[in-house]
Amino acid sequence: MQPVLTRRGKLLTVVAVGIVAVAIAIAYASVEPSSGYYPRCAFKMLTGLSCPGCGSQRAIHALLQGDFRAAIGFNALFIAEIPLLLLLGFSWLFRDRFPRLGRVLSNQFFILVILATIIIWTIVRNIFDF
Repeated sequence: MQPVLTRRGKLLTVVAVGIVAVAIAIAYASVEPSSGYYPRCAFKMLTGLSCPGCGSQRAIHALLQGDFRAAIGFNALFIAEIPLLLLLGFSWLFRDRFPRLGRVLSNQFFILVILATIIIWTIVRNIFDF
């Protein structure tokens, strides 16, 4: 059985995640991704192909600059997955209140659909040079 976070524990978790998110947002908004401060993709350096995450750092930077079109151009799948990631965090944090949501998001079929989407995206973006 998983330990259940108390109300105070949930509040501290939300505050900690919020502080980390703000710090990351400030870093990504203020430092240009091409400056060399961010890590490079090892998969792309080795193979010359884009991995599913390639362009995510530039996409985050573009989003924080308010350039949604550029963010989509850097990594459309990553931008589409941001709401899903937020939903996953929400379902984990409030799993006692919304157990059905957690069951849906951890369902094997749902996970396989996400995995298939990522694989197809990787193939398509390398064929059509997205």
